[in-house]
Amino acid sequence: MIIRILPSASQDLIDGFWFYEKQSDGLGQYFLDTLFSDIDSLTIYFGIHPIYLKNIIAYYQKGFPLPSTI
Repeated sequence: MIIRILPSASQDLIDGFWFYEKQSDGLGQYFLDTLFSDIDSLTIYFGIHPIYLKNIIAYYQKGFPLPSTI
């Protein structure tokens, strides 16, 4: 299984990192660690997530909702 993070999603991760880092020192790194842990779990639990558009698997991370201001 190949997991691809699109450039626009990469920018969202960077924006999210800086948003949370401004809230509290180290929170931005915790945000990224949490998300990348969830991304890694996609390879472990491949096949249990809903499939969209023939070959796209979606998983919604619930611990760190991004505010609409980012």
